[in-house]
Amino acid sequence: CDSGLGHGLARYLDELGFTVFAGVLDEQGSGAEELRRTCSKHLSVLQLNITNTQEIKEAYSKVKEKVQNKGLWAVINNAGVLGLPTDGELIPMTEYKRCMAVNFFGAVEVTKEFLPLLRKSKGRLVNISSMAGGVPMQKMAAYGSSKAALIMFSSVLRQELSKWGVKVSVIQPGGFKTNISGTSQMWEKLERTVLDNLSPEVQEDYGQDYILSERSFLQLMKTSSDPDISPVLLDVQHAISAQSPFAFYAPGKLSYSWLCFASFSPTGIFDYLSRKMHTYSKKMPRVLSTSNWENEAM
Repeated sequence: CDSGLGHGLARYLDELGFTVFAGVLDEQGSGAEELRRTCSKHLSVLQLNITNTQEIKEAYSKVKEKVQNKGLWAVINNAGVLGLPTDGELIPMTEYKRCMAVNFFGAVEVTKEFLPLLRKSKGRLVNISSMAGGVPMQKMAAYGSSKAALIMFSSVLRQELSKWGVKVSVIQPGGFKTNISGTSQMWEKLERTVLDNLSPEVQEDYGQDYILSERSFLQLMKTSSDPDISPVLLDVQHAISAQSPFAFYAPGKLSYSWLCFASFSPTGIFDYLSRKMHTYSKKMPRVLSTSNWENEAM
């Protein structure tokens, strides 16, 4: 809840009168301080790096001590990292593992730790995935795969936890403006990581110009994303408040349409339209560019 959807959600639920436990990556950071300053006494900030088993256990102990015999009504897993969107062959294994560690394994471990409290209250588990977890999107091999894994995990638990009275929902937002895309400094670091981890052969085939041009995709994300995150907040509120919450929510422009299209359209048609949609950059890998093919032919 340091920033983005988590930060907005913590404040929104606090305004609605919920008792909120807001997990943050840095309890001394500006996001945590803002929550303490602007929210009611019913909101508690918890140090919670979801890739750190010890911090998860300590957070559980603090929550259990506060709720005591009442149980915990809802767990909302929303932490996520994007990495540098680029061709799947170019994404370093460190980034695949980082996406899985935060977007999937972190959510799984938090869920497993807190499930005894949820089962006690017959409460709600809400996992915030992404439209990219259900729609194959170019440049998103690491991020989309981790979010797809979270959807499958949630779907299995939805069936298994029904006998306990616990309801499980998945939120698959479209493009909303958060801090997940990172800063220019982060992009430069990720670009250097990509270049440093490529074999000479792969770097020669793709070319440095093509690799560095991928930043235009991040710029497109920033300019085309919706700054109004209220559709996500309202769907989460419904998931934890409604007597019969939905199994899946798809807030955001065209999110539901794209998810349906990806699920039901013929693969050839989907791939064709997907290629048409990815026209933000005219650059091609070095060996596929027209000039190089012509030079090699000569």
